Amino acid sequence: MKSQTCGSGIGTRALKLSASAICAAVLSACANYAGIHSDKQIAEPQQFEISKSLPAEHGHWPDADWVEQFGDTQLRALIAEALKGSPTLEQARGRVSAAQAFSETAKAATLPRVDANYSLMRQQYSSTAMIPPPYAGSWQTENKGLLRASYDLDLWGKNREALKAAVSQMQASRADEEAVKLALNTAIARTYNELARLYVLRDVALQEVAHREEIDRITAGRIATGLDTQVERKTAQANLAMSRASVAALDGRILTTRYQLAALIGAGPDRGLSIERPALGIGDEVRLPDNLPADLLSRRPDIVAARWRVDAMTHEVKKAKAEFYPDINLSAAIGLDAFGFGRFLSAGSRTASVGPAIHLPIFDAGALRAQLKDRYAEFDYAVAAYNQTLVAVLANVATQLGQIRSSDAQLADAEAAQQAAQSADQLAITQYKAGLANQLTVLNADVTALSADEAVANLKMNRRDQQISLASALGGGYVDTSAEAIHGTDAVAQTNPAVTGR
Repeated sequence: MKSQTCGSGIGTRALKLSASAICAAVLSACANYAGIHSDKQIAEPQQFEISKSLPAEHGHWPDADWVEQFGDTQLRALIAEALKGSPTLEQARGRVSAAQAFSETAKAATLPRVDANYSLMRQQYSSTAMIPPPYAGSWQTENKGLLRASYDLDLWGKNREALKAAVSQMQASRADEEAVKLALNTAIARTYNELARLYVLRDVALQEVAHREEIDRITAGRIATGLDTQVERKTAQANLAMSRASVAALDGRILTTRYQLAALIGAGPDRGLSIERPALGIGDEVRLPDNLPADLLSRRPDIVAARWRVDAMTHEVKKAKAEFYPDINLSAAIGLDAFGFGRFLSAGSRTASVGPAIHLPIFDAGALRAQLKDRYAEFDYAVAAYNQTLVAVLANVATQLGQIRSSDAQLADAEAAQQAAQSADQLAITQYKAGLANQLTVLNADVTALSADEAVANLKMNRRDQQISLASALGGGYVDTSAEAIHGTDAVAQTNPAVTGR
C-alpha cells in the first residue's frame, strides 16, 4: 500500500512537471514583445533655468474671478453669459461627455455580463442529414430560451488597464474643457480691452478734431488780415477732414469689435450693439507667485490635460502588452429548448452549460507587436506634447512679465513726452494767433501732440492686455484637484519600467 502511494505521488509530480514544461514550451512559442520599449521621459520644471526670467516675487496666483480686479461689471456679465451659451464651450463639454461614456464602457468590460435570449424558429429538417426520424424531413417549431453569464478573469489586467486609460482620457477631456473656458474668458477680456482702447483713441481723435477746427478758425482770421493765404486755409480744411475721417474709422472699428464680442459670447451681432463703453480699471499689482514652475503643473489646464494623456498612454501600453498573454473567459448558460409549444416548459427541455474559454496568441504575423509599437509611438508623442506644452507655458509667462515691465518703463517717459508735446502745441497755437509763428509750425506741434497722446493710450491698453495675458498664462484661477493623483501614477516615465522597458 505504501509503495502504491509513493508511486502515485511520483506520478503526480511527474505529471505536474510535464504540464509545466508543456506550458513553458507553449508560452515560449507564443508571440512576445521582446525588444519593444521607450526611453522617453516627461520634463520636470526644476530642470529649466528660470530664476532670472521668472523671479519669486511673493505674489499670488490668479483667483477664479480674476477679471474682478479691473472693476468692470459689464465684463463680468459678458463672461458669465459666454459660459452659458458659447458653442465653443458646448463642444468641449460634448467631448467630456463622450469620454465619460467611453470610460463607462471600459468599466463594463471588467464586470460580469448576463444576457437573456429567446428565439422561435420554424424549420424543415433534411431527411438525409444528421437529424434522425421522426424529425427527418419534417417541419418543426423550435422554442429556445437561454440565460447566459460570462466573466473575463482578466488575469493580466488588460481590461483594468483599458479602464484606467479611459479614466485618464476623461480627466484630460475635463482639463481640456477648462482650457477652452480659460481661452474663452481671455479672448473676451482682451477683446473688451481692445474696445476700451478704441474708445480712448476716439477721444484723442475728437480732441484732434477740436484742435483742427481751432486752427481753421485762426487761419480764416489771419487771411482776413492778410497774414495767410487760401493755401493755408485749404491745408487747414484738409487736415480737419482727415481728423474727422479718423473718428469715423474708429467708429467702424468699435462696431466691428462689438460684433466680435457678441460672437465670443455665442450671441447674434445685435447683442454687440447693446455693449456699452468699457470702464476698466488698472488692475492689481503684478508680482509672480513663488514656486512658480512646480505649481504650474496643477494651475494650467493644458499642462494637466497633457499629463493625463501621458498617463492614459501608459495604461494603453500595458494593455497592449497584456494582449500577448492568454485570455480566460468563464461562461455559463441555463435555459429551455424544445420542439413545439407543449413541451417547452417541461423538465425534459432544460439545458445547461458551463466552462472556460481560453485564447492564446501563438502566431499572428506580427499584429500584436505592431499594435504595441503603435502604442509606444503614441506614448512618445504624448510625452513630447507634454514637454512642449511646459516649455511654451514657461516662455509665455516670462514673455508677458517682460512686456509688462517694459510697458511700465516706457509709460513714464511717454507721459513726460505727452506733457511736453501738449505744452508745445498750446504755445504754437498762441504764437500763431499772435502772428509769431506760421501754420507749418502749428501743424508739426499738433501732430507731435497727437502722436504722444496715442502712444500713452496704447501703452496703457497694451499693459492691461499683457496683464490679462499673464493672468491667463498663470492658469486663470484654475486648480486641478486631481494633481496629487497624477503625480502618484506611473505617468512619470522614468519611474515606470513597465512602459519604458528598462
